[in-house]
Amino acid sequence: MNIGASGAAASMGVAYGSGAIKSKLVALCIVAAGVFLGAYLGGGEVVKTLGSGIIPSSLLTVHLVIIILLSSTITLFGANLLGIPLSTSEVTVGAVVGVGVAYEKLFVSKLLVIVSFWFILPVIAFLFAWGAGCIIRRLERSNPKWRGEGKGWWTKALMLLVALAGFTEAFSAGMNNVANAVGPLVGAGLMGTGSGVFWGGLFVAAGALLLGGRVLETNGKKITKMSLLQGITISGTGGTLVIISSLLGMPVPLTQITTTAILGIGSADHGFRLWQKGIVTKILKVWLVSPLLSMVVSFTLVKLLVEPAPYLIVVMVGVLVSLIGLKSLYDSEQAEKRSFNEEGAGI
Repeated sequence: MNIGASGAAASMGVAYGSGAIKSKLVALCIVAAGVFLGAYLGGGEVVKTLGSGIIPSSLLTVHLVIIILLSSTITLFGANLLGIPLSTSEVTVGAVVGVGVAYEKLFVSKLLVIVSFWFILPVIAFLFAWGAGCIIRRLERSNPKWRGEGKGWWTKALMLLVALAGFTEAFSAGMNNVANAVGPLVGAGLMGTGSGVFWGGLFVAAGALLLGGRVLETNGKKITKMSLLQGITISGTGGTLVIISSLLGMPVPLTQITTTAILGIGSADHGFRLWQKGIVTKILKVWLVSPLLSMVVSFTLVKLLVEPAPYLIVVMVGVLVSLIGLKSLYDSEQAEKRSFNEEGAGI
């Protein structure tokens, strides 16, 4: 339900913010329908990957499934408290990998393919959106109708395309993200793939419908400056790439793909000075932190609760304290240098 309330609800932000869909309830209903249909019709392959493609399904027990889901939840909850946007897909994959590392049973080749998708797809999204953005910029400058101005049939057609692009993005979210919740359950044999995507899709849709109102409102207001053609490009690019990945069974981060598509459109409009704002660094940090943090949490929980290894836990705590200490020393050293120079002694 939380997946539906956050990621899925945002998919209709362009359509709602631009006025293509004026009713919040209608927008949320379209999201819910798209998410459920995406999960039920095409979510099976990603469910299989998370259930048995990264670690052997024979390894998964009820206890380990709880640890995987708990690790994902703890990581996402902590990130939400700190205001850090993490990818649900990457966090779930990291939690599964943590269990595999703890038992030294991991399908490394499959994992490398998944990670390569995390890097390749955002690049494709950026390049496509940048190329499309350059074309859109010329079209919108040449004729106001491309900006959706006026009340003719052309404007109505653009608004319909925006709504369809939002539906496509919601459909892709259902195909890919539902597996994050039910994949481990299916892998452990606690439910079948069919029932997993049905119930998973149902609850993600319910989350979007019941809890997604504020996310839709916020997302829509943030995107009101975006033109209709730009919105179609961003939602269409993200949705299409995630659908293709889902058919191949690859769990991928929809948010990162959409973000890089927005960067592509922005670069076409404003040039590459947009990249000087530290956006790329932030995206790379999110990509790195999301899976590694949940991997460490799940590994620690396994060694703490299922396969107790007190000496290993002591070493991990020692490493953590050392890293925090080094960071604190570095910050203190930098503060001392700044103070030294500000007082004039360094000149």
